[in-house]
Amino acid sequence: MRKRNRQRKKRMPNFTLFMIVLAGAAGWYFNKTLQGVGIGILLYFVLLIAFKIWWKSRKTAKLRKSGIREVDVMSGEDFERFLGELFKRRGFKVSYTATSGDYGADLLLKDGKEVIAVQAKRYSSTVGVKAVQEIIGAVKMYNATEAWVVTNSHFTKQAKKLADINDVYLIDRDELIDIILNK
Repeated sequence: MRKRNRQRKKRMPNFTLFMIVLAGAAGWYFNKTLQGVGIGILLYFVLLIAFKIWWKSRKTAKLRKSGIREVDVMSGEDFERFLGELFKRRGFKVSYTATSGDYGADLLLKDGKEVIAVQAKRYSSTVGVKAVQEIIGAVKMYNATEAWVVTNSHFTKQAKKLADINDVYLIDRDELIDIILNK
């Protein structure tokens, strides 16, 4: 997977350069001046930015429309983005932590002075103690005032007990469905 991403990154500058040259050539073709070349290149970048904004808003809209069935087949990263959009709609300021080395939190929610560290677990089986342990460690790392673990599944009894002792709020499948329906 990494090797494929590296190859894709190597090809992108060549493609981008080709598109810039093509846009400049189109500007020259229509205007026969250097100003036409500049306008062609500028138009290319404006269209590129507009396309990227449209593409991102399309993905965001798709995430917002997702229900629990779609959540069940999402990747872990898509589930994190889905939760981020869900919490944004509920008035939180959302920031995402690094994909790896996140110290146990996937999202940070801010609501005034409150900072909530959120661990997202998209599982097909029950979520155990490890998820609760991870978010407990993240509370101090991110100076959070609260800790939540959100899953599309359910929690084990041990996880519920540890969460109760450490004031970790657990959002299981049933509560997640309620949140989704009450967007």
